[in-house]
Amino acid sequence: MSCPPLDDRPDPATHGLEMYCVGGAVRDARLGIDSVDRDWVVVGATVERMLARGFRQVGRDFPVFLHPESHEEYALARTERKSGRGYTGFEVHADPGVTLEEDLRRRDLTLNAMACSVQGELIDPFGGAADCDAGCLRHVSEAFVEDPLRVLRTARFLARFAPRGFFIAEATRALMLSMVARGEMRDLVAERVWQETARALAEASPEAYFMALHECGALSELMPALADHETLAIGRLAAGAPPADAMQRFALFTSVLEEATLETLCEALRVPNGWREEAVLLVRSLAWLERAEAFTPEAVGSWLQAIDGWRRPERVSRVLDTLALLWPEVDRASLEQAHAAGLAVSPQTLMAEGYRGGELGRMIGQRRREALAAALGAGPQ
Repeated sequence: MSCPPLDDRPDPATHGLEMYCVGGAVRDARLGIDSVDRDWVVVGATVERMLARGFRQVGRDFPVFLHPESHEEYALARTERKSGRGYTGFEVHADPGVTLEEDLRRRDLTLNAMACSVQGELIDPFGGAADCDAGCLRHVSEAFVEDPLRVLRTARFLARFAPRGFFIAEATRALMLSMVARGEMRDLVAERVWQETARALAEASPEAYFMALHECGALSELMPALADHETLAIGRLAAGAPPADAMQRFALFTSVLEEATLETLCEALRVPNGWREEAVLLVRSLAWLERAEAFTPEAVGSWLQAIDGWRRPERVSRVLDTLALLWPEVDRASLEQAHAAGLAVSPQTLMAEGYRGGELGRMIGQRRREALAAALGAGPQ
């Protein structure tokens, strides 16, 4: 299949418009992948004409509209001219004279620079179909170097399609290297770096994303906290966390760091609190495992305290899920049984026995230690 299935029913909003399905839907159809979202480019139209047909304008930097019923995106064909550094330094030009080929030329990779007419004809001026068939991620034009975000996007597409045997073209790799060498990565804001990274962590092969960035030098620029640990961190992603659990994958990737360095990385990338917390808990657990000579009541108690397992009992199972991927020999059953036994200690029962204030807190700790000792049994586990 070269083009995605298109709805040929009469549509008053689009009747008479010269429009083309573009981007991901066309690429995915070529690759035999189901695609939910479709984007459209409209050639020869104006903002006023789109608004008169009931479209709602949503683009601030260039004219993008939502269909009045389907809510699919329709953008006026446009060109871009570099006017400054970074991924925001562009002047956008959209008017009825911009052609479809000019619009496609500004895109990043050839597999994203194909279009399909409403009659089902594939328009492919830059060889995207052949690159799809060959598994090649290739830049459309030398304008690739004008946007440093394209380095990350190329790496992310590699993470998505690596299981299909995709690779980055040597000429594109050379451009990525040159962009890093010129310091272009420093123009990216943390939020955009994190957005691409979080999306890559949910792809089929996230290790391919980080390896591509490592090989062109971008990873050390974007995540200097990982200096001297990049290869090991990438290897941790092979531990087997599922694509649906990108947070767990982030924890695995950063588990090579000490807690203070991890916090520095999370702060620099503006990592959301939930992701940061999961990574920190894994790092604390690994540090505890490396110190613990045996699962004594004291050792297990210190671990549960370190991850706040008494007040946040739901953390224990979650941490053990991730820990087991890196340290499969850990005795999970013993730890879960000990935790359950400690949780069974009831502050209400102790209050009924007359304990209050600081004495109540000390007694809870004592009873929990006794419960851990009973659950773990005598001697090393």
